[in-house]
Order: sequence, then C-alpha cells, then structure tokens
Amino acid sequence: MEDSLRNQISKTSRDAAGERHVDSVSALNLPRIVLASTSPRRAEILRTIGWPFETFPVEIDESRNRGEGAQTYVERLARDKAEAAAPHFPSRIVLGADTVVVVDNEILGKPEDESQARQMLRDLGGRWHQVLTGVALIGIANNNTFVAHAATDVKFAKLGDAEIDWYVSTGEPMDKAGGYAIQGLGARFIEEIKGEYFNVMGLPVRLLYDLVTRVREENEISRTTSR
Repeated sequence: MEDSLRNQISKTSRDAAGERHVDSVSALNLPRIVLASTSPRRAEILRTIGWPFETFPVEIDESRNRGEGAQTYVERLARDKAEAAAPHFPSRIVLGADTVVVVDNEILGKPEDESQARQMLRDLGGRWHQVLTGVALIGIANNNTFVAHAATDVKFAKLGDAEIDWYVSTGEPMDKAGGYAIQGLGARFIEEIKGEYFNVMGLPVRLLYDLVTRVREENEISRTTSR
C-alpha cells in the first residue's frame, strides 16, 4: 500500500498539523463533542479514551457517486453526517465519521445479507486490505468544517468454509464494513496491521485529536479578532 494514502488531510484541513495556537495545557481538556452517529464502536472508542460526548442519530444518502474514489467517498459521507447534525448544535463541535474496507480497489461496505458476508470474507482471506475512515468536524466559529481520512493496512487470515460459516452464524459480520470486527470475534482472523488500530474499529483517535485542536485554534482566533 502506498504510504501517501496514510492519514491524509484534505484541502479544508491540510494544515491541521501546523502551528499550535491553543495553550498546551488547556488543549488537554477535551471538549465535549456531538457524535453524529449511533455506531456502538465509535461510542466505545470515545469512552475508552475518556472523551466526553453525546450521540445524535442522523440519516444520509450513502450511495456512492459514479467514479468516486474511496478516500473521497468516506470524507464526503463523514461531512454529510456532520452537516446533518450541526444545525441542532450551533455551539458545539460536531463529529461525523464513515469507514470502508478496500481490496483490489473495490469498496466493501456492510454486507447486505449472509451470502454477501461470506463472499467478503473469502475476498479478504489470506491478503492485505486497507481500512479507510473519513472524519469531519464542524466547529463553532464561522461554522468551519475540517475533513480528513486515515488509512490502516490489515492482513487477514485465509479462512476455511467452516470458519466462514461459523463466523457468519454469530451475526457479527452483518453490521461491519468489510464483514468483520477487529475488536470482536473477528480478532482471531487478523494476522497483522500497519497503522492505527482504532481506525479499523471506526474512529482514528490521533486524527480526531489533531482536527479538534485545529477547530479550537480557529475558535480562539475568531474570538480574539472579534474583540
């Protein structure tokens, strides 16, 4: 996999790793965010790292545009989710995220049925694939939007038919991008990863932290210039 695909930040947030204007101590006090999702995995990640949040369910059209690449696709869906929730929370930072699995340039979302889940597991077996998560934040000042994505390479074990049938029978693959959960029963099939573990679960923590820092910098600049 190309290193250039890892942790790329789109034009709206390309300088997220630039100079820090927020005081280093105050930056450690994480702001309470709104998670525009009912994903139990993303909520679990935020709880694990001690990030205060609340959830707000949104519904968007997740259809892929013709000719749309995987990175563009996950960033667009993340942005759409954040934008759907933001009007309800004008004074809060809103987070949208979306995750897909990519193998042979094909995007694997959540399987529609058990047959498709089995096929996904066969396609992934004994090979490397890439997990992409788009992250979008809408800040307070000027309603600025910051969008980026992270990438993690994952080596999946080659599974026999009995293993595939057993795993599908557990129901775990049915609501997971790519048809597996690295944090669940599917962990036994993961041979190696290159990149952030939490990104495979559905939310790249370091990227989120960088973007939130950028949002807070913009908010501070806005408050200073408006005085």
